[in-house]
Amino acid sequence: MPWILMADMRQMWIISASWSMESLHINSGNYTYDGIELGGERIALEVEDTLGSLEAQGSPFTKLSIVGYSLGGLVARYAIGLLYSRGWFDKLEPVNFTTFASPHVVVRMPWDGLYSYLWNSLGPRSISMSGKQLFLVGSFLDSGKPLLSILADPDSVFVRALARFKHRCVYANIVNDRSTVFYTTAISIIDPFQQDLEYTPINYVDGYERVVIDSNVYTLRLSKAQKQLPFISQIWQQIEQVAINLPVSLFVVVLITVVLPFFLVNSAIQTLRSRQRIRLHEEGKSGAPFAQYRIPLLVKDVQHAVEDVFEDIRELQIKQRTSAKNTTTVKDKTNAFVETSPIETQSQGLSTDNRYPALTLTPTQISIIESLNSVGFRKYPVYIHNHRHSHAAIIRRVPKKGFDEARIVIKHWLDQEFEI
Repeated sequence: MPWILMADMRQMWIISASWSMESLHINSGNYTYDGIELGGERIALEVEDTLGSLEAQGSPFTKLSIVGYSLGGLVARYAIGLLYSRGWFDKLEPVNFTTFASPHVVVRMPWDGLYSYLWNSLGPRSISMSGKQLFLVGSFLDSGKPLLSILADPDSVFVRALARFKHRCVYANIVNDRSTVFYTTAISIIDPFQQDLEYTPINYVDGYERVVIDSNVYTLRLSKAQKQLPFISQIWQQIEQVAINLPVSLFVVVLITVVLPFFLVNSAIQTLRSRQRIRLHEEGKSGAPFAQYRIPLLVKDVQHAVEDVFEDIRELQIKQRTSAKNTTTVKDKTNAFVETSPIETQSQGLSTDNRYPALTLTPTQISIIESLNSVGFRKYPVYIHNHRHSHAAIIRRVPKKGFDEARIVIKHWLDQEFEI
């Protein structure tokens, strides 16, 4: 079976050792700088070539499943829109669409503070086209909107393709994912896991305890005696937290001082190389027929005949947009110490409970969340305990003991979500 993967250079030798290169198509390393649409076009072309080759060999595919990790989840959403527009969803049954730690609602930090300021300021300037797109900077093609906004437009081929999949789910880290925080990977207007989780009774999925959290009820109700810690315990808890965070803070200071200049220099070099690849791509000199994917991205610009077919989907997606004045006062029905409901419920309405801190989301981000939640996802928060680099640990990106909790995540996905 052919696989189409997003990988970095550290993983390529592992992948190549496990699979024949004839079965692999790898959009790897620095190519992720080139933008979501170029990655999506590359993937779509490789999928079409593979499907055509298999059909010619007398082994046609009948079903399509997509899984994306990190930026690969956004690339996958772009690719399925292209495949949908070219008629492949009339030939194949879309079954599973899954993302792990993918920034569906961009990667800007919705909080105040120096770290958030530096991240939101340097990010769009450091990773070429992908950086601009992930921070909602600039207009995509001639749409007048950022790419991620187009990807979530109810009238786009991307949302319509997404809605055709039988199963849609996301896995989102709740701690220590610095680049793709919970709200963006879980497509949520709130983050119910910002409080001290040590004293929060988390409701795990049976059989996948201490890693995969129940998608229906995140936390359990505490008794009145448990809700208020003794004063001395609260003081000791704060002292412990300072002791834990101090070495990390010192490490971050050293890292910024020493590593940041090298990172910026490398980013500048990779950005220049990426721009060269993008220019060749746009001029049709990249050696592949990508011009076939330059199709109208909004369904209303293609064939109006498909409108009736998906009218029921359209009705589900029509919701009243949240006004800009509400973006800084997002509240939720529940708090961390009562039973919390799934993100789909949380993100489709505002309430009067102010026990969740509001995230500073833009109107565009709110619109993206509403549109994607209208399509519908099952959402599984993931609690990685054994490593502070949870973004890599959620899928065991490298074979190390600290990443072994990923086995529970993947087992849950295969057991409970993935349909063959």
